[in-house]
Amino acid sequence: MSKANMAAPKRSAIDRVLDGIERVANKLPPPGILFCYLFIIVAVLGAIFSFTGITLANPATQEPVSAQNFFSTEGIQWLLGNLVKNFTGFAPLGLVITMTLAIGMCEESGMIMSMLRNSLKNVPPAIVPYVIAFVGTMGNIASDTAMVVIPPMGAIVYMGVGKHPIVGMIAGYAGAQAGFTANLLVAGTDSLLQGLTNDAIKSFLPDSTFTVDVTCNWFFMMASTFLCSIVIGLVCNNVVDKRFGAYEGANQESLEEVSDIEKKGLRNAGISALVYLAVIVAGFLAGPLAKINEDGSRAILGSPLLTGLIPVLFFFFAIPGIVYGFTTKKFKNTTDVNRAMVKQMSGMGSYVVFCFFCGQFQKLFAWTKLDTMLAISGADALKAIGFTGIPLFVSFILLCMCVNLFISSGSAKWAIFAPIFVPMFMMLGYHPGFTQVLYRMGDSPTNCFTPMSPYIWMVLEVAKTKYDKDLKIGTLVAGLMPIAFILQFAWIIFFIVWYLIGLPYGPGVTHLLPPGVL
Repeated sequence: MSKANMAAPKRSAIDRVLDGIERVANKLPPPGILFCYLFIIVAVLGAIFSFTGITLANPATQEPVSAQNFFSTEGIQWLLGNLVKNFTGFAPLGLVITMTLAIGMCEESGMIMSMLRNSLKNVPPAIVPYVIAFVGTMGNIASDTAMVVIPPMGAIVYMGVGKHPIVGMIAGYAGAQAGFTANLLVAGTDSLLQGLTNDAIKSFLPDSTFTVDVTCNWFFMMASTFLCSIVIGLVCNNVVDKRFGAYEGANQESLEEVSDIEKKGLRNAGISALVYLAVIVAGFLAGPLAKINEDGSRAILGSPLLTGLIPVLFFFFAIPGIVYGFTTKKFKNTTDVNRAMVKQMSGMGSYVVFCFFCGQFQKLFAWTKLDTMLAISGADALKAIGFTGIPLFVSFILLCMCVNLFISSGSAKWAIFAPIFVPMFMMLGYHPGFTQVLYRMGDSPTNCFTPMSPYIWMVLEVAKTKYDKDLKIGTLVAGLMPIAFILQFAWIIFFIVWYLIGLPYGPGVTHLLPPGVL
């Protein structure tokens, strides 16, 4: 937060609450040490619950679930056998490092700033948050890649129009995380959740041919994309911007005129990007990048193009960046290219330490079964309340929102929730696709500030390295929490209006279960 804002004589009630949250959260230890403490807490809780003998039934497998004791022979053997795997198998580690290298080519060559100066010179700063939030929300077509790519891009765009780059990172991260489930296109999330929903239907009605399609939430999620972009943009402009004020750091660049050599570099980089995209399109239409269906048609969902999107994006960023660098003489040889990559990686040490301890914590949380027991208990409690109609819907959304703070995997939660709530809602006369919509609304907004997500720590490290070495997690959380809660409230209101009007959630999908299914 800027000194100018700290010295302001009058603070609103919201600002005072956020100031309190920021002060408390800033007292948290560094991320590596924090997850060390969390590891110990989970280990102790697992031991306590294992001694109580509490057992719950996992609705996804019908098997009993009980806590496991880390302080046992099995626990010690698990740690010794998996310590390295927990680290090297921690998915965000390779993803973040890979994309940092790729984006580093564009940034160190100067291509990104030239693009911004060339395209954003006359863009009103007030609409920038909406654009960044929209791009972040649409970015979930690339799954977790959006959390890595969009925030640094948002920072540079913000800085280019004279706004604080950390707010740009917040806007981009909120779009990618809080709006994770929304998209104008049918994304991989739709396919994954639809499969789990159909599994729940099949378990409930083994002899039925009734299923939901991958497009069962498409209409609602298309509309939600604009809702997320508008709400995130509004909150960034009216709340978050004011908390950070003007950026006065040394690492800033104004939008100056683009020189002739830079224009040539952009032209050559653009040509290389188009050639690369043409190769990718050809690989999908006539090569190995498409999924071949039984009827011989090509599909993008589940294709090597989507499953291999990280390497595809790596070269999409790296090739134009290198072409631009050699055109403008920023890169004179391969040594300069290597130096650019090393410079980008030099600030990743803290993130690697975090990945080590966060990987251990997440794997222990799963090994002790506490994550599964937490989700099952929450679902059972909501089922016991006995609500119907809108109170039931809102309660389910809020349950998903709360559980989402502790378990970041959306597919893992739905694998547990679907076998409980899909049949329960069907018996009340509600469509499984409708139940899936409720889950998705609760599964997204709190993504952006939960400490269980490794990507918030990545955003923190990048922001500290480039823009504010004294930045702490509390400042970041205080900027993200208003976005999450306001978006959740707006999304629920939006849903209630949609429900009362009776609009379809996807092709042929309303809130009502079709006659004859039961």
